[in-house]
Amino acid sequence: MEVTAQGKTRSGLDGKAIKVMPIMIALLLSGFIGMFSETALNVALTQLTEDLNVSYATIQWLTTGYLLVLGILVPVSGLLLQRFTTRQLFIAALVFISSGTFIAAIAPTFIVLLVGRIIQAVGTALLIPLMFNTILVVIPPERRGSAMGLIGLVMMSAPAIGPTIAGLIVEHLSWNWIFWISLPFLLFALGFGIKYMQNVSEVSKPKIDVLSILLSTLGFGGIVFGFSSAGEGAGEAGGGWENPVVIVSLIVGVIALILFSWRQMKMEKPMINLRVFKFRMFTIGLLMVFLAMMIILSSLVLLPVYLQRGLVVSVLATGLIMLPGGLINGAMSLVTGRLFDRFGPKWLVPIGLVIAAASLWFFSSVTTASSIGFVIALHACLMIGISMVMMPAQTNGLNQLPPEYYPDGTAIMNTLQQVAGAIGTALAISLMNSGIISFDGDPTSPLFASEALTHGVSHVFRFGAIIALVGLVVSFFIKRVNVGHQKGEAQAERLPH
Repeated sequence: MEVTAQGKTRSGLDGKAIKVMPIMIALLLSGFIGMFSETALNVALTQLTEDLNVSYATIQWLTTGYLLVLGILVPVSGLLLQRFTTRQLFIAALVFISSGTFIAAIAPTFIVLLVGRIIQAVGTALLIPLMFNTILVVIPPERRGSAMGLIGLVMMSAPAIGPTIAGLIVEHLSWNWIFWISLPFLLFALGFGIKYMQNVSEVSKPKIDVLSILLSTLGFGGIVFGFSSAGEGAGEAGGGWENPVVIVSLIVGVIALILFSWRQMKMEKPMINLRVFKFRMFTIGLLMVFLAMMIILSSLVLLPVYLQRGLVVSVLATGLIMLPGGLINGAMSLVTGRLFDRFGPKWLVPIGLVIAAASLWFFSSVTTASSIGFVIALHACLMIGISMVMMPAQTNGLNQLPPEYYPDGTAIMNTLQQVAGAIGTALAISLMNSGIISFDGDPTSPLFASEALTHGVSHVFRFGAIIALVGLVVSFFIKRVNVGHQKGEAQAERLPH
């Protein structure tokens, strides 16, 4: 049961008292298993190329297709959150994720596996915005830091243990078991949600604007596809940023986004209300989250590459090396959530960015002779720094929005995280290939390939440190939103018109 700041029990739309704990359990369990199945497959991509007899560029569509679906559907989530009840969206999300997981588990070919992944992505695109929006509705602003900390624990613990468990599965069973193991937990979460999930948001049935949906799809889809394709083709002749497909996708995406934004500002009831950008702390929080996602993706997407090709360790060892940092990040999310509730983001975010920048700078000095302990320590420090940035900045920004803007704020936050992920990954791979090409070493040396790759990866870590320093400058403008404990609502400090 949820109690407001005034000490009164809140009721859901069915007139019954809101039971926060069962709702949180259903959302967090679903999010954990969804994130696990999403990230665990990345470890098995090399084996999949052999088992399914496809190229590495083709197998990357399991990741690109997933991101593309998220980039297209998450922007529409604000509209869906207003048209359908909490229970309807939760059940639909779990049905999509479970169905996609089953199809992927039995997949005999690459095409079937890709279809399963796309169906999974549809469910994830519904679940993640629903999770954040529900937290905003049922948890008072003064206690949202702790609730967001729980989400951080789930969102980071699953990717942390995913590669380790997947490494064990791939080594002793087959990649199909990554999905078979996830399926019973998803079905349990679905049954639990059917029993306990309550309708907590008002359904307003806004008018569907087909042109806005089309422009959103072309805009966000084009940006995500363009950057993802640039990353996959980087270093290949006619690929990367020179690929006409990449150039056209990015141009179409940018033009469509401009037209989409213009249309939303002109509409009386827009698909996504861009007026959320009038709230200063929301805008700053959004920028901090965007930069943090770029740091995570640009740096950590290549850390496994460095470990396996630079230090020449196994897939299982890679998962074990990255496990402590991921678990620490999850645990720190709980700590930073409580610290945020007590002190706000003013000191947490800058200190976190200093730690992240220092960790990345030291990471840029890694060599083929660097010790495993050194890598584990730096990875753990980086995760601590990121945990002090992501949830505090995100929670502080969302706290400033009036309740009627919650669906729009969560949709924008989650959409730009997908865009940041695509941009960060593409830039990381391009910088790594640039560093490999510019490496001045002895081509006859047996360590030449490992040293060249390590040199390229160091460029990526240095880039991540620069992004963290940019974020540090922006963080000096962040301040705690006055949540107005008597009313339980944030006081909006808006940007001037």
